[in-house]
Amino acid sequence: MKISTKGRYAVRVMLDLAVHNTGEYIKVKQIAERQEISEKYLEQIISVLNKAGFVKSTRGAQGGYRIAGNPENYTVGMVLRLTEGKLCPVSCLEDEVNQCGRCDTCETLTVWKELHEAINKVVDGVTIADLANRQMEQESTMNYSI
Repeated sequence: MKISTKGRYAVRVMLDLAVHNTGEYIKVKQIAERQEISEKYLEQIISVLNKAGFVKSTRGAQGGYRIAGNPENYTVGMVLRLTEGKLCPVSCLEDEVNQCGRCDTCETLTVWKELHEAINKVVDGVTIADLANRQMEQESTMNYSI
């Protein structure tokens, strides 16, 4: 399984909005510059986040985007599932009931299930707030000098 740029950038956008959250709306251009993402591609990603209610938008001269809720309420898994769909390592795990005719005798199925559970545990165990805290700690360490 490989996470696309859309998924990775969506997590970065949510992180950017969390770190720079002052209650004010942030312009796409500012996010694009900080994250080194093209404005056009960023607008497509933010549109998905906006439709899902993860971000709020406003139009006009003071327009832009901001995170809709508390960064602690958004996990990396939520953002990735929104942009990537299911995070299954193999297609036979995508449906509620495994449709594969070999699922009763497949020796590898257990491995794929364990991998799927491990992926979910990691991405669902990290919030956007966790990432923001990590970034701010790293920045404060980098700014410290003797």
